Amino acid sequence: MFSGSIPALVTPFRANGAFDEQAFRVLIDWQIAEGSSALVPCGTTGEAATMPKDEHFRIVRVCVEQAAGRVPVIAGAGSNDTRVASENIRAAKEAGADAALMVPPYYNRPNQEGIFRHFEAVAGACDLPIVLYNVPGRTVTDMAVETIGRLADAFPQIVGIKDATGVLSRVSAQRAACGPEFVQLSGNDETALAFNATGGRGCISVSANVAPRLCAEFQAACLSGDYATALALQDRLFLLHTALFTDASPGPVKYALSRLKPDCPMHLRLPMTPTGDASRRAVDLALEYAGLL
Repeated sequence: MFSGSIPALVTPFRANGAFDEQAFRVLIDWQIAEGSSALVPCGTTGEAATMPKDEHFRIVRVCVEQAAGRVPVIAGAGSNDTRVASENIRAAKEAGADAALMVPPYYNRPNQEGIFRHFEAVAGACDLPIVLYNVPGRTVTDMAVETIGRLADAFPQIVGIKDATGVLSRVSAQRAACGPEFVQLSGNDETALAFNATGGRGCISVSANVAPRLCAEFQAACLSGDYATALALQDRLFLLHTALFTDASPGPVKYALSRLKPDCPMHLRLPMTPTGDASRRAVDLALEYAGLL
C-alpha cells in the first residue's frame, strides 16, 4: 500500500510559535515535486507532542488538502491513552488522511497483551488503515514480532509497520510472522539500504525533508533491484543521515532546511531548542558532501 521515500514532515513554526500554514503548503508541494511517494504530518519530527488536538488535526487537514490526492497522507495519530488514540484515528479519517501512523502506548509500559488490546480497540474504533510504529528508543515499549504478527493476522486494516528498532534481522522475522505483503518501512535512514535488501519497501524518513529527490532516487533504485545505484546514493547521503541526529531532533533537520530555504520559518517549540554549534557544523559538512549546498 505504501512504498518509497516518505518524509516525516517538519512543521514550520514562526518565531512566536505559531504554525505557518503557507510555508507548510510550499514544503508539501516541493516534496511532491521532488518525488516523495507519501507524506507523514504530525509525527515526532513534526513536533506533534507540542500540539493540542485541534491544531494537530488542522495541520493534517492542511496536508491532505495541499497533497490533493497526488500522494497518500499517513497522519501521526498515536497516544499512550487507548481512548485518546481511538479518538485520534477517527479524527485522522475525518481530516481526510489515507492512513494513521500509530505508536504503542509510551510511558505506561504495557505488556504484550496490553499492546495487542490497545490496537484491538483502536482498530475497532475506525476502519482507517493503520501503520504501526515501533520505536522503543522513544516509547520504551518494544512490540514483539509475535505481537505484530498477531495484530496483522487479526486486523486486515493493520497494513504495515514503520520499524525504528534498528534491528535488521527483524525485517525477515516480521516477513515470516506477517507475510510478504505486510508493508515494512524503515524508520532509520542510515540502515534503509540493508532494510530494503531484506524485504523492506521504503522509509519514513527524516533526511527526505532536506534531500527529497536524492532520497526518492535511492528508494526507487532499491525497489527496482539496482543496488549499485542505491549504494552510491547511500554513500552520498550517509553523512546527512547521521548529522541530522547529532542533536535532539528535529533541531538539526530544521537547521538544515533553514540553510536550504532561508525564507521558510523553521523555529522550534519548547522543550526543543536550536541545535548547537557542533551539530550545525556537522550538518553543513553533510549538506556540502551531498551536493545540496
